[in-house]
Amino acid sequence: MLNIVGRHWPEYLMEAAGLGMFMISAGVFGTILEYPGSPVQQAIADPFLRRILMGTAMGLTAIGIIYSPWGKQSGAHINPAVTLTFFRLGKVEPWDALFYVVAQFAGGLVGVVLVALALGHSFADPPVNHVATLPGPGGLVIAFVAEVVISFVLMLVVLVTTNVEALGRYTGVFAGVLVATYIVVEAPVSGMSMNPARTLGSALPAQLWESLWIYFTAPPLGMLLAAEAYLRSIGPRGAICAKLHHYNDKRCIFRCGYSASEVAHHPWRGRRT
Repeated sequence: MLNIVGRHWPEYLMEAAGLGMFMISAGVFGTILEYPGSPVQQAIADPFLRRILMGTAMGLTAIGIIYSPWGKQSGAHINPAVTLTFFRLGKVEPWDALFYVVAQFAGGLVGVVLVALALGHSFADPPVNHVATLPGPGGLVIAFVAEVVISFVLMLVVLVTTNVEALGRYTGVFAGVLVATYIVVEAPVSGMSMNPARTLGSALPAQLWESLWIYFTAPPLGMLLAAEAYLRSIGPRGAICAKLHHYNDKRCIFRCGYSASEVAHHPWRGRRT
């Protein structure tokens, strides 16, 4: 364990920084678009138009993190449910999975705290409320189902694109487009989390606990179901690697299948769209 931590600590810090930057972006743009005293919020009365802007901002943020030098090295999971799914697929060592998850929770919380210190009550007070993810008017069950569905689709898209030669370089774009679309369409239903660390990072300073169980159970469930569906469709060889972008010169700490022999025998080797 000490040997792994001693060699892989840079990736852990990159994961923390990745989710921290995501939460800073969410906090800043959420405040600009939703704080009643914001000129942007006053100028754009339609909440749907504001969600389009928020979705665009967060989709681009996700893409930027995935294709950043740090994202290329750590794999840009920035989500415990993603890490857990790749662990289930046999791509992540147990200690790496543990420290990735710890780093993600820490990074998400630090990002929210930094925004709170910088923006004060405009970020902390309703309706921004630390950009907390909360169930919509449909209730807890609807929010739970919605989180399972969006997490399932996101993970399935990640698995398919990262393991199709023609699409692998564009996985981050697909993921960013889905994040943007979910914020526009699904956010009123569940708050659009897909990420336990993202939700806890907002819930802790906001002191919002009543629906936390949804965001700790639904995203991992949805992504693990996606992994099962993927394995049933492609067979036991499964995923090649746990990185969302592997076409770079950064080191890979995972059980990576990007050797000539393993990739050559992958069921979707050379498959085109």
